[in-house]
Amino acid sequence: MSDLVKRSLSLSGHRTSVALEPEFWTVLDAMAALRQQSFASLVASLDAARPPERPLASALRVAALIHLQKDHRPGN
Repeated sequence: MSDLVKRSLSLSGHRTSVALEPEFWTVLDAMAALRQQSFASLVASLDAARPPERPLASALRVAALIHLQKDHRPGN
């Protein structure tokens, strides 16, 4: 299993950091590029949409998985 990679960013005016496996960062970077938005903007939108009881790291992992599942549905 890969070591976690930590990234720091500002969300709602507050600095925070998130540690994820490099594979998740790769998918999230691709999502931002596909949506033609900055990485920080992508994370901010995912943060705003997550249920309050779900940690940010978990929300980012789930978003990456959902993104990959959409790419592998029949007809895509």
